[in-house]
Amino acid sequence: MKVAKEDIPARIDTPAAIARHQPDFGDATDYGHIAAEYFTLTEGTDISTLLDGLENDLCQCPHWGYVVSGELTVTYTDGSEEVDRGGDMFYWPPGHTLRAGEDTDFVLFSPQHEHGEVIAHIRNKMEESA
Repeated sequence: MKVAKEDIPARIDTPAAIARHQPDFGDATDYGHIAAEYFTLTEGTDISTLLDGLENDLCQCPHWGYVVSGELTVTYTDGSEEVDRGGDMFYWPPGHTLRAGEDTDFVLFSPQHEHGEVIAHIRNKMEESA
């Protein structure tokens, strides 16, 4: 699920301030601590093979985030795809992978424990192929 800034309803809209609020943007129930993460991917980076061995060979951690610049294509368990571009806020439910369509910077807020395990898995895969 993604939403562009312009599509987020303005709850406060004055010349001095605009506050946009998107309710029901994912569910964090049953997750503990959240990690803040900043990623930079170069054009063409595809993490799919690095997720091999995880459940369904996909990241099973939910993420909430923002694309600072660039473009990401997210592929979900059912094969559907979503393109998230600079300025988009997003929620990626468990069961996804991604590739960068161009050099991309993005911010994630993720359950700390669950995503820590995914990152450790990716690091191990990278070390195996080095």
